[in-house]
Amino acid sequence: MPFKIASCIIVGYLCGSISTGYLVGRLHHFDIRNYGSGNAGATNATRTLGKKAGLLVLLCDLLKVMIPASIVHYGIFAGEDYATLLCEITGFAGVLGHNYPVWLHFKGGKGIASTGGAMLATDFWIAAFIPVFIAIVAITKYVSLGSMFVVFLYPVFLGITRYGDPYYLPMLIIACLFTASGVFTHRKNIQRLLNGTERKFGQKVEVPAEAVIATEKETQA
Repeated sequence: MPFKIASCIIVGYLCGSISTGYLVGRLHHFDIRNYGSGNAGATNATRTLGKKAGLLVLLCDLLKVMIPASIVHYGIFAGEDYATLLCEITGFAGVLGHNYPVWLHFKGGKGIASTGGAMLATDFWIAAFIPVFIAIVAITKYVSLGSMFVVFLYPVFLGITRYGDPYYLPMLIIACLFTASGVFTHRKNIQRLLNGTERKFGQKVEVPAEAVIATEKETQA
């Protein structure tokens, strides 16, 4: 079991550390981590690059965690009573890889799309809550509020649906770690929400032309 857990952690982290936001930003000749919120995630990609780029980053950040975690859950360890636990471990490692990619000096995103991918790999019925997330963001214009819904939903949903499973307690603990991670990475957003200064969804961040030129020179050097 320890070898299986270690393998899931390594694979999950490496897959999660593929920073889609950073790569898409580089295709546009700048580093999105230097603008907007400073994160290499879907929300900041939307602000700095536009909705199409933001949607691409969102989808890739979700799939890079969901695919390996699903393979663990429904493929390699299908039928084992610890399959869901290893799926969770793989997913959480993927979120950590997204948030703290070693290739980018541990400066990544906030992990909400990746958390969504881990949740879907655990139980695809969680997809039923996607309209709720969309509604929260559409009504309030705050992605951070929708994100808090996601991270608090996970342990509640898993706690109810997986009650009685052989590995129920460790699964619930890991689900709570997802919540703790989401709250930690959004601590500044929470403070801005309380202060009434949080950025609303759709607010564009202009990237100065000189920044693009500087990044191009850096790439060519």
